Amino acid sequence: MASVSLTDVSVSFPIYDASNTSLKKRLLPTLTGGRIGAADTHVPVVQALEDVTLSIEHGDRVGLVGHNGAGKTTLLRVLAGIFEPAQGQVSICGRAVPLFDIGLGMDSEGTGYENIYLRGLFLGMPRKDISERLDDIASFTQLGDFLRLPIRTYSTGMRMRLAFAISTSVEPDILLLDEGIGAGDAAFVEQANQRIQSFADSAGIIVLASHSEALIRRLCSTAVLMERGRVVEVGDVETILEHYRTQATA
Repeated sequence: MASVSLTDVSVSFPIYDASNTSLKKRLLPTLTGGRIGAADTHVPVVQALEDVTLSIEHGDRVGLVGHNGAGKTTLLRVLAGIFEPAQGQVSICGRAVPLFDIGLGMDSEGTGYENIYLRGLFLGMPRKDISERLDDIASFTQLGDFLRLPIRTYSTGMRMRLAFAISTSVEPDILLLDEGIGAGDAAFVEQANQRIQSFADSAGIIVLASHSEALIRRLCSTAVLMERGRVVEVGDVETILEHYRTQATA
């Protein structure tokens, strides 16, 4: 059974190429996200997550709610294993499949077919499984003979189609979603939305970061309100969305 447990998790990013004073002068007047501190007298630090404790069980559909910079995407990347916490413990049972940063693990000099294998291996798929799903992935991309060309020749939309098709060929235990995912033209977006819905239905756990109340209502049963890298509240979707709206107008 899939499960996720975070205990007192903190993530910070030292900024080594700027002075403490100049960085604060630039960022503090417009800061909406993580807290800025200092690792020492010379190196400023952005505290992206701070003391996050969260438990997610099999069957949970969790929406992450908060303004830009609240820590939603950072939390997703911790769950995906992309970011390593500076403090705290992360325990994940099951295969976590991220549907964000979906171009990671791809080589611009490789062909579309070569990148199907590269991205698939990056996601932890055995080569045998990738080979078995190759025709389905190729068909879903609708890229035809372009799959034989280096992906540096692709448009942004074509790259997104390829990356999306590969990412959604994995059977997830834990599905990590970010609403920022794009997939090209309108017809393909509709096809992609259907694929995401099918993908979501089969996942043991879903964690979605989104500003869309409609999307959170459609996919989630629980919501987490985040602010400045902290978990403020966990509860049912309508309660959390109401508190978020109140927070935004305060």
